[in-house]
Amino acid sequence: MILSEFIDFDTLRLIWWVLLGVLLIGFALTDGFDMGVGALLPFVAKTDVERRVVINTIGPVWEGNQVWFILGGGAIFAAWPPLYAVSFSGFYLAMFAILAALIVRPVAFKYRSKREDPTWRTRWDWALFCGGAVPATLFGVAVGNVLLGVPFYLTPDLMPMYDGNFATKFLGLLRPFALLAGIVSMSMLLMHGAAWLSVKTEGVIKDRARRIGSIAGLVAAAGYALGGVWLAIGIDGYALASEPVTDGPSNPLYSQVIRGGSWLVAYSDRPWIWVAPIMGFAGIALAVLGLRAGREVTTLLFSKMAILGIISSVGLVMFPFILPSNVAPDSSLTVWDASSSHQTLFTMLVATAIFLPLILMYTAWVYRVLWGKVTEDDVTDNAETLY
Repeated sequence: MILSEFIDFDTLRLIWWVLLGVLLIGFALTDGFDMGVGALLPFVAKTDVERRVVINTIGPVWEGNQVWFILGGGAIFAAWPPLYAVSFSGFYLAMFAILAALIVRPVAFKYRSKREDPTWRTRWDWALFCGGAVPATLFGVAVGNVLLGVPFYLTPDLMPMYDGNFATKFLGLLRPFALLAGIVSMSMLLMHGAAWLSVKTEGVIKDRARRIGSIAGLVAAAGYALGGVWLAIGIDGYALASEPVTDGPSNPLYSQVIRGGSWLVAYSDRPWIWVAPIMGFAGIALAVLGLRAGREVTTLLFSKMAILGIISSVGLVMFPFILPSNVAPDSSLTVWDASSSHQTLFTMLVATAIFLPLILMYTAWVYRVLWGKVTEDDVTDNAETLY
C-alpha cells in the first residue's frame, strides 16, 4: 500500500481547497498592507522626507510578503490545473495589468532615491501608487466576476474557450457588481495600509493615515453590505444537480450544474459559516474605532480579522464551486472535479507540511527583528542606505 492511500482523494481535495484559501488570505494579510501603503503614499506624505518614511515602513518586508502571491499561484498551477488554465485564459489582460503593476513596484523602490530631482521622485511615487492601487482593485474585480460566473465553456477534450478577443474579455470583466467588489477590495486594503502606518509611523503621517483609513473602512463596510444585498436579490447562484463524481478522474463535464436561486442559501445549509461575515463586519468596525482612537497593534489585528472574514465568506458561500461558468453551467469547476491526481496532491501536501511552518517561523522572526517605528530622523541619518 502506498503512503498516499492513508488519505482518500476527497479529503485531499478538501485540504487543498483550504490551503489555497490560506495562501491567498496570507497574501492579502501581508502584501495587502504593502499595497495599501503604496496607494496611500501620495496622500499621507507631502514632503520628500515624509514619503521616504512611508516607503521605509514596508521597504524591508514587501519582498517576503510577495512570496505568498507566488505560493498561491503555484498552488493553483499544481493542485488545480483546470482552474489555472481557465482563469488565466479569461483574465489574461487583467493578470497582465496586475503583474505589470507588481513589477513596477520594486523598480520604483530601487530607483526612486537614485536622484534628488523632485520630478524624478514624484514620478516614482506615483508608480508606487499604481503598484498598490491597481492590484488591490483588480483582485477584487476578479472575485466579483467569479461570483457572477465567468463566460467560458469546456470542449469535450477539456479545452477552455471564451468568446471575443483579449480586449473584449477584459472590458467584459468590468461589470457593475465586479466593480463594487473592486471598491471593497481597494478600500479594505487602504484601511489595512493605514493600520500598518499607525503602527510604524508617528506624527502627521500617522494622523493622516488614521483619517483616510477610517473613511476607507466605512466605505469597505458599506460596499460589503451592499454586495451581500446584491447577491441576495440580483445575482443567481449555482448548485450541483447531482452527486459529484468523486471516484474517477477530475473532469468537470461529469457534473451536472444548475444556475438559479442565491449563493446565500449556503448560510441556511451551513449556518456555521455566518462566522465569516460577522468577522468581516466586526473587524472593520473595531479597526475603524481603533484608528480613530489612535490604537496601534490591536487596530492592525482587527484589520487582519476583517480581511480574513471578508475573503473567507466568498469561499465558504461558493463551496464547492471555485470557478462557475455563466454560459455553460455544466463546465463549472468545483472542488471535486478540478484538481490534480491523488498522488500529486499528497506529494504536495507532504512538501507543504515541511516548508510552510518554516516560512511562517522565518516571517515571524523577520517581523520581530524589524519591529519598531520609522522616524524622519532615521531617514535623514541614513540617507544613503534607506530607500
